Amino acid sequence: MGIAWDTADAQFAENLAAARAYFVEAGTLAAPRHATALDRPVGQWLTNIRRPGGLGKDPVRAERRAAELAAVDEDWNPAVLGWTVDWQRRYVGLKALLHDGALLGGIVPGATWRGDDIGRRLARRRRDFGRLNTEQQKRLAECGVHAAPQARKASAQGGAKAGAARGAEAFTRGLAALAQYVQREQRTVIPRQHTEQITIDGHEHDARLGVWVSNQKTRRDKLNEQQLAQLADLGMDWD
Repeated sequence: MGIAWDTADAQFAENLAAARAYFVEAGTLAAPRHATALDRPVGQWLTNIRRPGGLGKDPVRAERRAAELAAVDEDWNPAVLGWTVDWQRRYVGLKALLHDGALLGGIVPGATWRGDDIGRRLARRRRDFGRLNTEQQKRLAECGVHAAPQARKASAQGGAKAGAARGAEAFTRGLAALAQYVQREQRTVIPRQHTEQITIDGHEHDARLGVWVSNQKTRRDKLNEQQLAQLADLGMDWD
C-alpha cells in the first residue's frame, strides 16, 4: 500500500536508485555536486553521505548502506583510497576515452569527457606522478601513464642567470609592496611579521614585507646603486 516504515531508509533507497541510474550513464559515482539523475540531486547527495556520519549514526545501518553503494561502484568514496572525488572522476574519464578508441598520445589539453578537460589533467598527472600514492600510480600505469621525463639540469651559468632573474623579480615585488605600505601608512616602521597583499600584472601576491625589509638591511652591501636609491626614495636610507 506504499507505507514506508522508516522514512530515512525509504529516502536512501530512492536516492540510491538515482545513483544507480547515474552510474549506468557515467560509469562512476564520482559525480560533481551539480549532477542529477531521475530528477534527484544525486551529486549533492553523494557529497553529503561521504562526510563523516553521512550514512547515519547507527553503525549497522551505515555498514549496510556502504555495502549497497559499493555494489554499485566499489570506488564510490575515493577519500578512503587517498584521493579526491574529482581525481576519481577524471581517472574514469581517461579510461573511458581509451576504451572508446582514443590513443594516449592524442589525449592532449582540450580532450574532454563529460565536461572535464582530461588532456589537461593528464599532463598534470604525468608531471606530478611522484606525488601520487602507490595505488594511483598503479592505476595510471595500467592505462599506460607514467611520469613525465625530467628536464635536463641547466648549466651552472644558466642557473646563475636564472637565480639573478628571480632575485631581481623578488626585489621588484618587495619594492612595490614597500611603496604601497609607505603610501598608505605614511611610515617606514614595518612589523617583521607584516604581509602586504599587492597586485602585479593582474596577479595578486602576498609579500612578506617585514621579512623582506629586514633582509634588505642585512644584505645592503650586496645591493646595487639603483636598488639603494629606490629604497632611499621610500625612506629606507639606513646610513
